[in-house]
Formats: sequence, structure tokens, C-alpha cells
Amino acid sequence: MAIVALLLLPVVTMLLYGMDRTEDWLARGPKPPRHARGRHLRLIHGGRRQTAAPVGRGEVETEAA
Repeated sequence: MAIVALLLLPVVTMLLYGMDRTEDWLARGPKPPRHARGRHLRLIHGGRRQTAAPVGRGEVETEAA
């Protein structure tokens, strides 16, 4: 019986190691998509805080005294 236990020891060791690696792999969160890293995209129309004046209108604001 001791001989069988010694022969199965490497198999059980590799099984435990493999299960540990698999569990760590499954527990990790997903990585952010590669195309979205380091960029700040404005995907919503009108998402800017200030809007620019329309092109072609030469309106200039003057200060009232």
C-alpha cells in the first residue's frame, strides 16, 4: 500500500498544481479592451462642457460698459 501511495504522489501533486493554476485563471477579472486603454473618448453627442461657435458665423461678443 505504501508503494502505491508513493507512485501516486507525483500524479496528485501535478493535479493539485494544475487545479490551483486553473482556479487563479478563472478568478482573474477581464482585462480592459486594447482599443480603450489610455484614451478618453467622447461617445455621447453633446458630451462636451462647452460647445464651440458654429463655423461661418462671425458673431463677436463685446463687453457692456
